[in-house]
Amino acid sequence: MKPEIHPKYVKVMVKCACGNEFETRSTIGKALSLDICSACHPFFTGRQKLIDTAGRVDRFRRKYAKLDAAKAEAKAQEQPKADS
Repeated sequence: MKPEIHPKYVKVMVKCACGNEFETRSTIGKALSLDICSACHPFFTGRQKLIDTAGRVDRFRRKYAKLDAAKAEAKAQEQPKADS
């Protein structure tokens, strides 16, 4: 390897949102902050964990609950007309 052309490979601390901390090496040279790591990722843990960012899942469910209710109401109104 040629000298002085490669970045420094130093130890850094990695902190996850779940509270897990570990040390690794990186060329970044400063502490890393992660949203998800191997300690909390469903693939590695074997259990499903729903990560809801700012209530998006609830908002999605409310939106489609209204849509399903509207479809059911339209179908109920259409049913008596077919019987006549």
